[in-house]
Amino acid sequence: MLKVSIITITYNSESTLIDTIDSVLNQTYKNIEYIIVDGGSVDSTLSIIHSYKDKIAKHISEKDNGLYDALNKGIGMATGDVIGILHSDDFYTNHHIIEQVVNTFKLNQADAVYADLFYVDKYDTNKIHRKWKSGHYKQGMFLQGWMPPHPTFFVKRHCYEQYGSFNLNLVSAADYELMLRFIHKHRIKLAYLPEFIIKMRVGGKSNVSLQNRIRANREDRKAWKMNGLKPYFYTLYMKPLRKIIQLFKK
Repeated sequence: MLKVSIITITYNSESTLIDTIDSVLNQTYKNIEYIIVDGGSVDSTLSIIHSYKDKIAKHISEKDNGLYDALNKGIGMATGDVIGILHSDDFYTNHHIIEQVVNTFKLNQADAVYADLFYVDKYDTNKIHRKWKSGHYKQGMFLQGWMPPHPTFFVKRHCYEQYGSFNLNLVSAADYELMLRFIHKHRIKLAYLPEFIIKMRVGGKSNVSLQNRIRANREDRKAWKMNGLKPYFYTLYMKPLRKIIQLFKK
């Protein structure tokens, strides 16, 4: 039975954290190691975590050097066969998600599994703003601007051990760089679960402003360069364009 480590990173997350924690603890799949990495919250986040202490396998609270540093700490703490990430603004769409993910790993003998994602309203999570439907992957699709939604990306722990974790030289594109490295460069065996498995509240860091979007595009270019890879001239324009197209999909 595969052991699944799920990592949630928090910082002053009191308004959304209970939804996140409950969506993990209510999963039908029971071989889950739940890890929470807190960045030194000063609101009631730590009280919430403490109230679940008997059901959370590991948790720490200390200053970090940002989102990806915290994720790397969680990966370092994980002992599961598979590692998944669930941010403190996000939650699983139903209680059977991890069971479906594990079955997809087994059926495909995969190194990683990805799925689809809903962007939902910050206050009314039943209101869907955008659907990110990934589709099946074919080698070379990163050159066409494709990437899977990172919160749906579950990876065998040995891939992190073999190919490394998040690159802290990137501010907002380290998740893109990691998936580019794992999938496009090292060609890990990938499997698609055609289900919307996560609801993400709107307001992601790289999409908050035009300035952040421009910086994200620059970091995307850096991600290719640091891996010794060369995108097509249109690759990094197609990446945000794909997101715009999603707005019109039913």
